[in-house]
Amino acid sequence: MNQELVAFSLALIGIIGLCCQWLAWQLKLPAILFLLVAGIVVGPVLGVLNPQQILGDLLFPLVSLAVAVILFEGSLTLNLKEIRGVSNTVWSIISIGSVISWTITSFATHFLLDFNWELSLLFGSLTVVTGPTVIVPLLRTVRPNINLSNILRWEGILIDPLGALLVVIVYEFIISSSEAHSLHVFVLILIVGFSFGILSGFCVGIALRKGWIPDYLQPIAVLTIVLGVFAASNVLEPESGLLSVTIMGMWLANTKGVDIRNILHFKEHLTILFITGLFILLAARIKLTDFQALGWNALFLFVVIQFLSRPLSIAIATCRSKLSRKEKSFLSWVAPRGIVAASISSLFAIKLNSIGIAESNLLVPLTFMVIIGTVVLQSATARPLAVFLDVAEPAPRGFLIIGANSVARKIAKAIQKYDCRVLLSDSNWDYIRKARMDGLECYFGNAISNHAEEYLNLIGLGHVLAVTPDKHFNIMACMRLVRDFDNKSVFCLHDNANVKNADKHRAAEEYHGLSFLGGQVSYKKLASLFNQGAEIRHTKINETFSYDDYLSEYQDDFVLPLFIVDKKNRIHICYEIGGRKPKDGETFISLVKEA
Repeated sequence: MNQELVAFSLALIGIIGLCCQWLAWQLKLPAILFLLVAGIVVGPVLGVLNPQQILGDLLFPLVSLAVAVILFEGSLTLNLKEIRGVSNTVWSIISIGSVISWTITSFATHFLLDFNWELSLLFGSLTVVTGPTVIVPLLRTVRPNINLSNILRWEGILIDPLGALLVVIVYEFIISSSEAHSLHVFVLILIVGFSFGILSGFCVGIALRKGWIPDYLQPIAVLTIVLGVFAASNVLEPESGLLSVTIMGMWLANTKGVDIRNILHFKEHLTILFITGLFILLAARIKLTDFQALGWNALFLFVVIQFLSRPLSIAIATCRSKLSRKEKSFLSWVAPRGIVAASISSLFAIKLNSIGIAESNLLVPLTFMVIIGTVVLQSATARPLAVFLDVAEPAPRGFLIIGANSVARKIAKAIQKYDCRVLLSDSNWDYIRKARMDGLECYFGNAISNHAEEYLNLIGLGHVLAVTPDKHFNIMACMRLVRDFDNKSVFCLHDNANVKNADKHRAAEEYHGLSFLGGQVSYKKLASLFNQGAEIRHTKINETFSYDDYLSEYQDDFVLPLFIVDKKNRIHICYEIGGRKPKDGETFISLVKEA
């Protein structure tokens, strides 16, 4: 294959991947669905892309290294400090539920498709993993109640690294059992994997904590070490590398005094790049005859996974929980498979095929069929099912407030009186601590970070209000969040009243939503008013006390309109001073400073 054609093919993969990621963002669906479909179309359907011709002998090593980085990045998210508060229901689902699901799927695979037991157990472990990359976009579209949302979100977060570890261990057992003294080989793989993983995680943790690696070199240094550990571990004991990097990531995530945020952010971006290219390449390798070879029994297996394996595992795992029957029914339906299943199945299929394991070439099309089937079916039906079962969140009316300072806390408490979810986000621990003492729900961190993308629960939130002292950060936060909210539901506090040529210097509202208080009041002004004794007052407007009466009563005082609560208890932000006036039956919330 000539060099120009190779370069064109690689560029084509990048362009197709970008289009798939953009389409997934627009439709709020998992990107993996579009990547796999695109790979199948340009590969076996159109014959435009042939990965084996493009990469040749490099295909297998590149896939191995990419999967190693993906597993390492996933294991970096398993911070035990952050999951101590996870409910027993979640732990039951990822432990008892996973074992039940694994067992049922493995048995069904063996008897329906006549796979040997080793391969059936491997496929069963692959289909246990869901993962946040497919769950989070689904939850944003479906909007189940906050209880179900938390359970599904944490299940995806925890099952991602733990499920990957299970898959790797099952695979290591299969590899070891194909050689002499299988138990001896399997134990060696576990010893080398855990030892290398812990030792490398310990050494990297010391280097980061003591500042031996400068900040700008940390991401690339850790990436190089991960690849080195993976390769060295495989040299010492073949097939132990994936286990080593997974354990290394878990160790680093739970090492005290080590800030892995820069590394995690870099790995997240790198993982997106790897996933984008990897899945198109892997899907392009599939032959349409492989799907035909699976036969109708593969569809029966999918039915078992969707209608028997998941429902039974949820029923047993949640039998002692306080979940209602309807909530259990919804959990039984939603479990889309994702990145770990697709990437590891492709890698292991190549390896197993090289050592002569029968039916291993069918592992990839079978896994991809389950991924595409669960994502498409559940994306199309989960929202109607949630509405039918009455477990769907009503129209989102809550508020995400960027900032937990004194001004933000007072505004949050005023909104909270109307039975409305309010979530404050701030990176200042002192502000977060005071907000929690006031009984306010908080997220300690930057609301526009990659961590927030995965962990910030936006269920029930329909508005954004940025009220930090930094007007530039307010604008930046709203520009980032406007893609997840309607641009008329995002409000930014910034003062342009005293800026010369304001139109020239301010960002256009279509990019950051609407200006809170018309862009005429700064944070400094609001804080000053509160310090001078101003109060937030709630006034019911009706026939006996009209809005004109209100203006007459406070004509000598300073009045700043904040919100209007209509008859249906919906809160409308007064984004323009002197804008919409409250009507009869509505409540007018304003900041009043008496003369």
